[in-house]
Amino acid sequence: MSRLRALIGPSILNADLSQLYEESQKLLSNGADYLHLDVMDGHFVPNLTFGHPLVKCLRSKIKEAFFETHMMVQNPEQWIVPMANASVNQYTFHIEPVSNVADICRKIKENGMKVGLAIKPGTPVETVERYVDLSDMILIMTVEPGFGGQKFMEDQMTKVKYLREHYPLLDIEVDGGVGPSTINCCARAGANMIVSGTAVIGASDQAATIKLLRSTVQQVIDDH
Repeated sequence: MSRLRALIGPSILNADLSQLYEESQKLLSNGADYLHLDVMDGHFVPNLTFGHPLVKCLRSKIKEAFFETHMMVQNPEQWIVPMANASVNQYTFHIEPVSNVADICRKIKENGMKVGLAIKPGTPVETVERYVDLSDMILIMTVEPGFGGQKFMEDQMTKVKYLREHYPLLDIEVDGGVGPSTINCCARAGANMIVSGTAVIGASDQAATIKLLRSTVQQVIDDH
């Protein structure tokens, strides 16, 4: 695991979206490694957030940061080119609603983005394992996708452990209910990319919270 890095990517879902640039810049200034941008279409999940025009607008002000879009959408293929045009770095999509996962992975890479594959809590890890070689990262959801502020589902750590044991250098991301009270569990299971929304956005000291999350994960990586 020596080549893995602990990376903290705050989710802006719980931020004041009317102040999106200011909120995002504040997170980066406080030590965030990347921004996790939740895109919801009202179909794959019941909620609706924002799309590529807003991401492109944010990119016009934030030039250097790593943008990951978490595409909680029914038809991820539809948004590949628009998100690439918005200078997204990693396009993470859910495999559940699509049958042509390999084709979508290829199209994402052809458009110059990294590939992230996400699964909901009810999806077996074996479903995504067959596509590991096509991806740059696997996202294990630790809540049901669609809304922020949900309770962390510790039973999802068995999926993280399985992937870490079988793919020692794979980037594994967790998203949902992750914060100071649950980070030890995620770190021990083997997650190295940490999405935290409510716990970071609402923290009285964002920088200290991000530092705590990162150091906890990095310590486990360094100990292996």
